[in-house]
Amino acid sequence: MKTNKTKRYIVLGILFFLPVAFLLMLYPAQHHYEPLNVVNKNVTDLEYFSSEATDSILLKNHITVLGFLGKTPLNNIIEASNLKELVYDKFKGFKRFQIVIVVPEGTEQDIKELKKEINTYEDLKYWHYVYGTEGEIKTLFSSLKSKEKLSEDLSTNHVYIIDNDLNQRGRLDGRDEKEVEEQKPAFSVYSYNTIEVAEIKNMMSDDVRILFTEYRQKREGKFENSDTRRNRELKQGDE
Repeated sequence: MKTNKTKRYIVLGILFFLPVAFLLMLYPAQHHYEPLNVVNKNVTDLEYFSSEATDSILLKNHITVLGFLGKTPLNNIIEASNLKELVYDKFKGFKRFQIVIVVPEGTEQDIKELKKEINTYEDLKYWHYVYGTEGEIKTLFSSLKSKEKLSEDLSTNHVYIIDNDLNQRGRLDGRDEKEVEEQKPAFSVYSYNTIEVAEIKNMMSDDVRILFTEYRQKREGKFENSDTRRNRELKQGDE
């Protein structure tokens, strides 16, 4: 009987201390927090695009997921649905977050149909459609850094993360820990493929979360980029 009690206390002790140990392991990782890389600057804003919103839809001063659905947006409903379920639903409560979908003028009726498909239970107040001419859409896309090309119908499966200051965010080294350990070749990530559920659910969601963490730390005065942290560590080493 005494042995059973001892075993029970040991099990309870392990269950109690495991979460504590896990949190202690996470604490050093916070110290080495790395912001999401700026992969491109001076993305063109949306001043010349129209929308159904009463206020102008702009990229400046927002954290934006930017997409292009082209001349036949209903053909890209899977991409839109993945974006809604895996990104919008997760981050819609964050301040200044928005999803902006760029489409050509003349697709207004298709967009009404698309809304019926993806706005099933709610009004997507942070999800906007903006309309532009072919030239305006191409100019906007050319201001992005992308390995992908805009198709002839002005669409792409890829979406882009734009920060408050019109910087495009991504990864200069997109390898995961396993790929780094295996010394796989480094590659950059400038955009995210909305057809690939795992890429949107894991990589992109994580990158958006990192960007929100950066802005929260800036508001709290706790943010350090790599240069600031390196200077601080060098100064501590001289003391």
